[in-house]
Amino acid sequence: MRSGERRPAAPLCSAESEPGGVAMEPAWRQQGRGRGRGQEGQGERPRPLQKDRPGVPAGRGEKTNPGPAKGESVQSKFEEIRRSNQATALRLVESRVSSSSSDEDNDDDDGDGQKGRILESTFTSYTSQTGGDASALTRTGQYLSDMFQSGALTCLICIASVKRTQPVWSCSGCFSLFHLPCIQKWARDSVFLISSATDEDFGQKQHPWPCPKCRTEYPPSATPNRYMCYCGKLQDPPADPWLVPHSCGSICQQELRPSCGHTCLLLCHPGPCPPCPKMVSVSCLCGKAKPLPRRCSNKSWSCQQQCGKLLACKQHTCTQLCHTECPPCPRVSLQRCVCGRQTAERPCASPRWTCQQVCGAHLSCGNHTCEEVCHDGACPPCPRSVSRSCPCGKTKSSLPCTEEVPPCGDTCDRRLSCLKHTCSMRCHRGSCETCRQEVEKACRCGRHRKPMACHKEYLCDAKCPQTRNCQRHQCRRKCCPGNCPPCDQICGRTLGCRNHKCPSVCHQGSCYPCPETVPVRCSCGSSVLVVPCGRERSTKPPRCREPCRLPPSCHHRDGEPHRCHPGPCPPCARPCLLPLPGCRHACPQPCHDLVLVRSQQVQLAGPWEQPAEPTFMKKALPCPPCQVPIPTSCFGEHEVSPVPCHRQGRFSCGRACGRPLACGNHSCSRECHLVTDGNQCEACEEGCGKPRPPGCPHPCPRPCHPGDCPPCSQMLRQRCHCRISTLYLECRKLTVADEPTRIQLGSCSNQCPKELSCGHRCKQVCHPGVCEETCQQKVKLRCPCKRIKKEVMCSLAAQSELQCDLVCKDQKRKASQVKEAEQQAALEEEQKKLQEELEAFEKRQQRGGRRSKRRGRREEVDEEQERARRWRRRCTTFLLLPLGGALLSAAAYYLLSQA
Repeated sequence: MRSGERRPAAPLCSAESEPGGVAMEPAWRQQGRGRGRGQEGQGERPRPLQKDRPGVPAGRGEKTNPGPAKGESVQSKFEEIRRSNQATALRLVESRVSSSSSDEDNDDDDGDGQKGRILESTFTSYTSQTGGDASALTRTGQYLSDMFQSGALTCLICIASVKRTQPVWSCSGCFSLFHLPCIQKWARDSVFLISSATDEDFGQKQHPWPCPKCRTEYPPSATPNRYMCYCGKLQDPPADPWLVPHSCGSICQQELRPSCGHTCLLLCHPGPCPPCPKMVSVSCLCGKAKPLPRRCSNKSWSCQQQCGKLLACKQHTCTQLCHTECPPCPRVSLQRCVCGRQTAERPCASPRWTCQQVCGAHLSCGNHTCEEVCHDGACPPCPRSVSRSCPCGKTKSSLPCTEEVPPCGDTCDRRLSCLKHTCSMRCHRGSCETCRQEVEKACRCGRHRKPMACHKEYLCDAKCPQTRNCQRHQCRRKCCPGNCPPCDQICGRTLGCRNHKCPSVCHQGSCYPCPETVPVRCSCGSSVLVVPCGRERSTKPPRCREPCRLPPSCHHRDGEPHRCHPGPCPPCARPCLLPLPGCRHACPQPCHDLVLVRSQQVQLAGPWEQPAEPTFMKKALPCPPCQVPIPTSCFGEHEVSPVPCHRQGRFSCGRACGRPLACGNHSCSRECHLVTDGNQCEACEEGCGKPRPPGCPHPCPRPCHPGDCPPCSQMLRQRCHCRISTLYLECRKLTVADEPTRIQLGSCSNQCPKELSCGHRCKQVCHPGVCEETCQQKVKLRCPCKRIKKEVMCSLAAQSELQCDLVCKDQKRKASQVKEAEQQAALEEEQKKLQEELEAFEKRQQRGGRRSKRRGRREEVDEEQERARRWRRRCTTFLLLPLGGALLSAAAYYLLSQA
């Protein structure tokens, strides 16, 4: 096939005979193609008619016409099958060649080199403007790289790969590629569903259709009907192996976004156009600085000078650095409210504010005041000065604004809330009562009727059996009038990815494609291929140039270096070199940690069962036995003989054992034998005859034993030094102890109970001999005024005496002076209070004659008696005072005489 000839599309989408385009079925519904099948409508080879084939009858297979000779029929069938096989093989080769990436089994660098040259030619016109800087081409370069990556491009509608020779359509919002038949069928189905759900006159309105991925809406006129390149210049672009797939190879020239007046300089490409690389001369944001050459996509720059423009408040200037539009004034100033009554600090950016006070100004009528809140301008006219009507609205009157319009006395006749009956009450103020007339009402769905109050709504309990707009669920709403609400349940149908369920509200037609993407990684994780959800199971991991990072499956720490690959690593070919069990030699065989071993065959039940094919499994084989000769001695190590390492074993030479027994004093007399836990040398049965340590009267209780005899464990009983406690001591401790240790062992570790001559108890621990007379107990000594205190030892207390110092004497003198002053002040204060009370009492006695005229004698006597009792109590309290006693006695005598 020539390079300029357009190859036919691979049979991934089955065609349907529908007007307006060719529909595509999902990949999982496509039928497989075998020998000679699925060739109608594909354009490979038309089947010849029966009448054109010589020697073949018109009614093939009929018994009425047996046909020509048998040789011609067999030859024609053979030729037909051969041509069918050639056509099938040709389609298979074309699908392999027209794939969007090179063959995955080809690991050479030719594919990567060709990809690099194509990308370089695409970016040349752009990098020539940027001086070789390609940092702005990252996003566009990712789309271009996906065009050459196996499995990276997937049609989200049919979940199938997008091949190089298949007609495609690219979304202008998300730049996703879809098969042209798939997007045509998607657009028709979307418009049909929207029209059937919203239009009463089906098909009268033009509804938009959305992109399956980004939901960008397109008008019906934008439904793709032709296969165009990315820039839209060439229809049916040829599949050129030296160009980007589905590209025309010319300069893109699409208008850049955001619009700057320039066009894209790349060759026809998928994905978004890169930022504008042109150089333009622009000034700074504030316009003060001179224009500088800048990149068009990044032409905004700041001169870092203060703006200084007058702000909207007309009072302050902008203090920010170079910028485009000045912000509102951030300062605060005194601003009056709308009515001008109050003044407050307000931001300069919002000077208009209300004080939330009622206006209260007199209206034009002179009787009422304005009830509006803080307003400017003149107050509105009095609402009561216009012509008014009675509450029912039948009678109108022009009364002064100070008078209320009285009810007219007629029937109200206003419409009630039911809008069917009128109010039967007399003209009244306020709202009318609820309609209480009994009428026969039909329910909302119209199935039942029932007499009830007019203001109540009648709803029956019948549930609506109609299906909602999703055509899946019933309405089930009680007393539904027929306008069933849209379905509010979640769709929940499994999406084409077979991993997720549709999260949208229940709907008709097909669900949107799964928006999730899944990364497919190589074994080491360095190479990542992002594919739509659902393609991760059929997509092979991307090829990786990094070395394999998988840990070796055998015991060798550093396996043979090789590239990253899917699946298990190749078997190790190094020597095993593991230490053999039971010896220190290394295994010389090749590594056998994972070896293919034929599994055991299942025993057949009888001759009628066919034997299954042999299966192999990876298994770790043990190391072979060691064959190195090792010199080996006998059990008693009397002689040495060479024995193979894996069979080495000690033997009996027949001599006497001669090993020393456990006692260390005698040797074994048995024949040469192996000493194990169950086969030990004979035991010595003689008693211990070793001398005992000096001072120990007890014999050794053990039989004949090696080494020294164990210490004597017998216990001795004796009294402590203070003769109070009984101690039990081991014999071995007393025999080996020196004199200080013996004194310590004979002590009970308690305080000595003896008393010293001073009366205190001895502070020493239980000890032999007489206690020391020097008492170490501390006692306190005080001066005569008890201010100074001091601690001394009891043995020195009799020789020490503590005297008062000048500070003690001075404090004692000041305390006596303060006490005398307080007593004198208290006495003078009490005398003053008594004198004031006596004068007040004399004044009340002088006014006694005038009070007797207005009150009865009985009340005056009771009052004087109560006053006398109070004076007695007070005088009794101060009878013992040294001064003022005579005055108190006279006052008491006077009060008693008055009582």
